[in-house]
Amino acid sequence: MLLVAVVGIVAWVAGLAGALLGGEVSDWLDKPPTRGSDAPINVAAPRDEIERRVDVGDVVDYITPSVVTISADVDGGQSLGTGVIISSDGEILTNAHVVQNATAVRVRLAGESEPREVTVLAADESNDLALLRMSGDGFEAATFADPNSIRLGDEVVAIGFALGLDGEPSVTLGIVSALNRTIGTEGAFLDGLIQTDAAISSGNSGGPLVNAAGEVVGINTAVARDTAVTAATNVSFAIGAAEALPVIEALRSQADGDPRDQAYLGVELDDRRDGGQGAVVVSVQEGTPAAEFGLEAGDLILAVDGAATDGSTGLIAAIRDLAPGDLTTLTIVRDGDEVAIDVELTVRPDS
Repeated sequence: MLLVAVVGIVAWVAGLAGALLGGEVSDWLDKPPTRGSDAPINVAAPRDEIERRVDVGDVVDYITPSVVTISADVDGGQSLGTGVIISSDGEILTNAHVVQNATAVRVRLAGESEPREVTVLAADESNDLALLRMSGDGFEAATFADPNSIRLGDEVVAIGFALGLDGEPSVTLGIVSALNRTIGTEGAFLDGLIQTDAAISSGNSGGPLVNAAGEVVGINTAVARDTAVTAATNVSFAIGAAEALPVIEALRSQADGDPRDQAYLGVELDDRRDGGQGAVVVSVQEGTPAAEFGLEAGDLILAVDGAATDGSTGLIAAIRDLAPGDLTTLTIVRDGDEVAIDVELTVRPDS
């Protein structure tokens, strides 16, 4: 009888331990990964022609499984946005401002009622992109458009959870109104933007802008603002695929322990006031690449590595897209003469 009791106690203890261990293992398995995915990003092959007109219903049916709603706990409130699944093992791309200073972040997939916990792997505030990851596998990853296939006048669809409205995402139709726009937002200087008249609102941030093939041409990020309270919903901007794809790889490296240092030139800038193109050097900081390689106050910077500079915001964005140690060529006008100056960039002090 004693032996039976002992055996029973041992079995009960073993069962309890197994249950506890099983619960811990289950919790561990369900915990979102903290490293970036090794899966390649889906990018469409280059092609000469792509349909310009969009069948909105077909495109939405195709891309919706790759679109998630995001809710982040920030400063006692909530930040709402949208994200795009970019790998079958749970990576999600969104805007950095959606998850900035968040203490917890959750996503909800199409057709699901319960949110999933995610890890913020890395964020690049200067490019306004962040990489998240949820546990699991077999997710439907979106395909990015070949950057060279994006054309002025193409119809595009913006998809996202505008204003945090209940139910399915909001869908708006527009065209590519302009390419390679540059804007400055709080904490970010963005270039290579796609301008569209597809309306986006708060909550659309981080969602996809897609073409007729359902390919992601950009990540919706901002609307044009004249003042803090005046915005134009038909002048919207998305971070183009050409800009987003290299940032994704940088974010993956950052998540794996390789932080990204920003490049630094060392000048104070101003925009031209005469309607011309370029950025004016107001002052040059001592001990910086700008001083070492001969930039002077009053220089007009027209281009970076041959790409025209649209004002001070465009120049800052172009420099931040480069890496410390890069040798870049600045095209400047000094005393009426156009000259080229080669500058080796260094690490931004506050990066």
